[in-house]
Amino acid sequence: MDIQLKGNVARNCHPPGLQAYLQQQANYIRQQPAISGAKKVLILGASSGFGLASRLVLSEAGGADTIGVSFERGPSERGIGTAGWYNNIYAKQLAEEKGLIAKNFVADAFQADTRKQVIDYIKREFGGKIDLVIYSLATGRRVTESGQWQSVLKTTSEPLTGYSINLEQQQLEQQTVEVANAQEIDATTKVMGGEDWQLWMEELQQAGVLAEGANTIAYSYIGPERTSAIYREGTIGYAKQHLHATADALNQQLQDSVGGSAYACVCKALVTKASVYIPVMSPYIALLYKVMKQQGLHEECTEQAYRLFSERLYPADGQAVTDKQRQIRIDDWELSAEVQSQIDQLYNSITPENFKQTTDYAGYRQSFERLNGFAVEGVDYQQALNIDALSQLRP
Repeated sequence: MDIQLKGNVARNCHPPGLQAYLQQQANYIRQQPAISGAKKVLILGASSGFGLASRLVLSEAGGADTIGVSFERGPSERGIGTAGWYNNIYAKQLAEEKGLIAKNFVADAFQADTRKQVIDYIKREFGGKIDLVIYSLATGRRVTESGQWQSVLKTTSEPLTGYSINLEQQQLEQQTVEVANAQEIDATTKVMGGEDWQLWMEELQQAGVLAEGANTIAYSYIGPERTSAIYREGTIGYAKQHLHATADALNQQLQDSVGGSAYACVCKALVTKASVYIPVMSPYIALLYKVMKQQGLHEECTEQAYRLFSERLYPADGQAVTDKQRQIRIDDWELSAEVQSQIDQLYNSITPENFKQTTDYAGYRQSFERLNGFAVEGVDYQQALNIDALSQLRP
């Protein structure tokens, strides 16, 4: 069985591969020192990327009970279902092997009813209090009772032309990114900014389910000057600015109410289901993989999450480590002078003819395939899947 692609979207997944990959990540975490941190955690966007990695790290290294919220699809006549559906199942199994709780809500996190269901569960069955909320939603559309918004990935000043990787065709293609109008900028901020994060935190606070000293983090990205036109200064950058401003507002609210804190956590550029959509970012990420592997600095989501919780949010002295803007930075290795200097030397030599050799295209593609259960060592992809058995699994 091989991965089926349409552009940069996987049309299928391989559940045994997903299970094996999660087990490999759990094995890595179990080899690291334990983390003394949160014990009751709510993760919004728990089924892939940094949300899933956070859940694994906090369960395996921190002994935390977790609640995960994600919008996924199980097997049906339309297909085998999404990778996130099975990630929820296998993450729950790993936690329960350790005697931990891993509750899954397969629901739209933007909906008021979802917030109500989660709060009711916390009160009834999760001990009544949570001490960490992780906001890791990655979606292009937000629908609420008051309206609906569609995000766009555009620039805000002038058109940008550059190369992007097409995984289906295995080609480097030129792409022009148009300038967003004010309405598109606002819609993108509505979807990807901090408004929903604030709604969640306010309702959790009003319901009295935030423990004394409770923290919250939201994942973000800033990136180097090279990608600033599409990221920092693009529509997504406007949304992230709003997210970071929300972190400051929430920090004051938490300080006043429960003595807690709120942080924007700035991560390294990685292959995720969201990042492969961002125009003209993919050659940079593929080259970043090459340079950081050469320098012995490469991390995937799980390694990043472990470093975040063990060294930044819950270090031995108990004091969160931030920059001058009160942001938690785990993009420090990516933005180091040594890494960026090497990228600058190589970047302009990337062409459609040589990009597979100039960058770590193989590693970039492998990371993407693993998100969907493919390219995982030790998995027999020739063995037929037992659809009936998979249909019996529930997150």
